[in-house]
Amino acid sequence: MTTTTETGGPAFPQPNIVDDGELIAQGDMGMTLRDYFAAKAMQAFLSADVEFYSGREFKNVAESSYQCADAMLREQE
Repeated sequence: MTTTTETGGPAFPQPNIVDDGELIAQGDMGMTLRDYFAAKAMQAFLSADVEFYSGREFKNVAESSYQCADAMLREQE
């Protein structure tokens, strides 16, 4: 199981909605900050040269995206 330190915690948490003590809607933790950072990095990598990538290189792009996300999380510490 990953920890908040490894993931950066939730990126877009939604709290429970309560009215007069009654739960109206259940909150959700959403995606992790690590996933959000990786998605942004992947978007940048793929927009740089879309025609360069094929299915085989997508794995490399995904790995590089998470490496960028991990570096960003380390910088926050």
